[in-house]
Amino acid sequence: MEIISGETLQIFFLGTSGALPTISRNLPCILLKWGSHDLIFDCGEGSQRQMMKARAGFSPEAIYISHWHADHFLGIVGLLQTMSFGGREQALTIVGPDCVHEIVTDITRLCRTKLSFTVESVKANSGDVLIYEGYSIRVFDANHGIPGVGYIFEENMRAGRFNREKAIELGIRPGPLFGKLQRGSEVVITVDGKDKIITPGMVMGPLRPGRKIIYTGDTRPVLSELTEIGQDADLLIHDATFDRQEEERAKEFMHATAAEAGIVAQTLKAHRLALFHFSTRYTSTDSHIADAKAHFSGEIIAPEDLDIIDIPFRND
Repeated sequence: MEIISGETLQIFFLGTSGALPTISRNLPCILLKWGSHDLIFDCGEGSQRQMMKARAGFSPEAIYISHWHADHFLGIVGLLQTMSFGGREQALTIVGPDCVHEIVTDITRLCRTKLSFTVESVKANSGDVLIYEGYSIRVFDANHGIPGVGYIFEENMRAGRFNREKAIELGIRPGPLFGKLQRGSEVVITVDGKDKIITPGMVMGPLRPGRKIIYTGDTRPVLSELTEIGQDADLLIHDATFDRQEEERAKEFMHATAAEAGIVAQTLKAHRLALFHFSTRYTSTDSHIADAKAHFSGEIIAPEDLDIIDIPFRND
């Protein structure tokens, strides 16, 4: 497994509403920025304007669609057109469940003009693990009444902590050789007139886990899917369309309540919970946060549109 170096990780909440937009909340769209890599999770109508307002740029490598309800993908058409007008050349991948190939074909046809870049489609099946340089995307089944999936972004393992005192004890002087060992390369030093090989394993601690982000899309709670693969996430972005008083409505429309999101977060031992996809019936998210707090002891946020959060490395 490739070991990663430090990369910034930010989550842009570009759209946090449910099936309908409001004056203050756009349709669902999450932008994950990992170093120089941009990944979009769902792309509701108007997402490209939200990207402009957030000054997030227009350079996504891939768009991951959770399901094919219109509020989660209609923004793709305008985004493709805008990127083409800007002269984009890099291919774009659209990942999604069920009939992704047919829908991507339809989307590109709707643009009516030849795009300046190619658009590729990849079908997402539960259990798939899509491997990229430095991270992976794991796919799990959602429960929303139509074929749908959620996604887990997970960094590769990080290098262990560098033992400076041990390195000096072995005869390495502070300087460039420290960095070489930290990057995973062995070094050769001369001790008492003899060459001595120092390997990273002699001065580096055990590997540390990378950061993990879970995005559920629209769904009822799916702990059966997440119990094994979703533990210890740095951030769980969970459907919380309704508060506890509308539990029956949540079941009817195959969504989750904030309380159920809290239960999932607590069970998975998530470090932070972001409630998401709020019904337009609510003008405040106070009840959602209170409901989730009754079940989850970690940090809970109910992001507004254009909120940005940083996901730091853990102190382990």
